[in-house]
Amino acid sequence: MPIAARQTVRVVLTQPTLTKYRVPVFRELASRPGIDLLVVHGEESNMPTAKPEGFRTQLVPLRERVMGTEAFRWHDAQIDFCTKDKADVVLLSWSTRYLSLLPGLIKARWNGVRTVLWGHGYSKAETRLRDRTRATLASLADALLFYNHTAAQMYIDSGYAPPEQLFVALNTIDQDPIRSVRDAWLADPARLAEFQKAHGLESRPLVLFVSRLQPWNRTDLLVRAAAALRARHPRLCVAIVGDGPASDSLRALSRQLRLEDTVRFTGAIYGEDQLAPWFLSAQAFCYPANIGLSLIHALVYGVPVVTSREQRAQNPEIEAFRDGVNGLGFPQDDLEGMTAALDRVLSDPTVQRTLAAGARATVEQDYTISKMVDGLEAALRYAAARKR
Repeated sequence: MPIAARQTVRVVLTQPTLTKYRVPVFRELASRPGIDLLVVHGEESNMPTAKPEGFRTQLVPLRERVMGTEAFRWHDAQIDFCTKDKADVVLLSWSTRYLSLLPGLIKARWNGVRTVLWGHGYSKAETRLRDRTRATLASLADALLFYNHTAAQMYIDSGYAPPEQLFVALNTIDQDPIRSVRDAWLADPARLAEFQKAHGLESRPLVLFVSRLQPWNRTDLLVRAAAALRARHPRLCVAIVGDGPASDSLRALSRQLRLEDTVRFTGAIYGEDQLAPWFLSAQAFCYPANIGLSLIHALVYGVPVVTSREQRAQNPEIEAFRDGVNGLGFPQDDLEGMTAALDRVLSDPTVQRTLAAGARATVEQDYTISKMVDGLEAALRYAAARKR
């Protein structure tokens, strides 16, 4: 249930861009009684700007500069809105890449504007300097908002901030449109059977990957696993949905291993109605490393997930992965371990059904937009009421 409103809080929420998957989150936050929300965002060249629905926005350009191997950002919004005439609480993107973040936090403290830092709380390429810089920024904020409980606990264990200042908004996506499309396909089994026939998937076990083809996602491990699995599952199909920098090397690897009849490259597919039959035909969703919101997407369809257990190699959404409950894990970069996990799902229908039920239960209970916004609102309310 939404947190009861005690007073109207003017919230300015800064973002590098307004992405489509964030629109339902901000719409829900703006609908909460006593929350007066303004989303101030920049624009990123590699990501389209979504249209706001149910909340106010303002565009403030974002600047980026590459220095050595690092890309740093400056967003004037992190400074300009830290005045009492514009906001009671400013929610800022928590990243050491923002050079504008420190002056924004200092200005907010000077002006009596409360601040919430929202971010991962760690880096997959962590260094002592990054860690200390992030902790220093955290010490200037009134509340810290994490994407998962694991990162929040790390801050408690490190003594970087007291527990009462730490909040969690489990990162998720709007499940309603996915469920709507999923249920429409399930209600028309003849249509699904026609899709499977058209794509040569009839009576074939299917392992699915859906995402950008980036080297760090280690999709090459999935291609190699397909070669190993083919002996036990001769009719196996591995569908790789997506495009990206690693596409050519993955296709070359598939040809080298003579997997033309086993590994299918579909290219990028964006529409949910076009993605749904692939998910509904799959026995497993395999994302070897760096998994993020794709995990939530697969769980909504009830597809067991096979991925690395190494949390540091993953994005914060990995907390939704529960080894043996909604998927099977393996040691990082372990081809034999990943192959064994996939074989277990493909070979045992009982395991597949049990994990599928666990997948749906996970997202339905814990990863709703409403629960995510509960975490956001709690952090904002705490910051607004905090006395220094």
